[in-house]
Amino acid sequence: MQPRLITLTTDFGVRDAYAAAMKAVIMSVAGTHARLLDVSHEVAPQDVMEAAFVLRATLPYLPADSVHVVVVDPGVGSARRPVAIRVGDTHFVGPDNGVIPLILDQQKPDEIVVLDNRRFWRTEEPSATFHGRDIFAPAAAHLATGVQLGSLGSRTDVLQPLHWALPIVDDQGIRGWIVHVDRFGNCVTNITADHAGELTSSERQRTKIYVGSARLEGIHRTYADVADGDPVAVIASTGFVEIAVNGGDAATLLGIRKGSPVNLLYADTDESRGSDAGRGGEEQPQAIHASEPSHHA
Repeated sequence: MQPRLITLTTDFGVRDAYAAAMKAVIMSVAGTHARLLDVSHEVAPQDVMEAAFVLRATLPYLPADSVHVVVVDPGVGSARRPVAIRVGDTHFVGPDNGVIPLILDQQKPDEIVVLDNRRFWRTEEPSATFHGRDIFAPAAAHLATGVQLGSLGSRTDVLQPLHWALPIVDDQGIRGWIVHVDRFGNCVTNITADHAGELTSSERQRTKIYVGSARLEGIHRTYADVADGDPVAVIASTGFVEIAVNGGDAATLLGIRKGSPVNLLYADTDESRGSDAGRGGEEQPQAIHASEPSHHA
């Protein structure tokens, strides 16, 4: 049997031992039946939405039978449930805090299990602050070795819902929000390439975009379409409209952060409509969810 890929997406960072401890547990259970891939351990602390965004951007390039472990878990040790789900041949393991529905973008799982069978935990008395090591890591390892999902716990039909905030589209333009800021300071919106694709080439060139302190002209193909230090809107590799600065940090230079409004106005639209984004406007939660308790590793 070919080793099965297990991916890890966490907010643990790499300075501490948390990520390494999870890997050690996985390898002690799965041995040569698994190979590991770090998607990211640099998700912002407690940012469930960022974890979902980062893993979603990676999924198209991973084997269909992968096991994806996501541990961004502000509610660890609380009443939130540890779960594993199956969609086709793919498994996801993590807390029931909305991160898995965000990754799936509301696609219905084929199977959902609450990880309550202590036989498949690292210890029958897991740490109340580190389910990643004691519950999620061994669950993923057992799945990689061929254990059936149903053996890991009790079946359920319900996951804690969490929904992406969707852009608002009308005949004058699109109102969206910044949903992710990458390490370069590029600001990814929730406006998709499909939205931009409905515009003609001429309309894309004449589109006006208001975000942070900037007013941008047109949607471009590459960062280098503008001079060094100038802001630019492009269709990023993620498939979303992205606000960047050629050779610079758009988030810092333009005063943008996650939740900042973005107004994309079609050609010849009254520009006063875009001014609220330029002033900062009304911030929107990038995902619709309940408040969450503080996080401990």
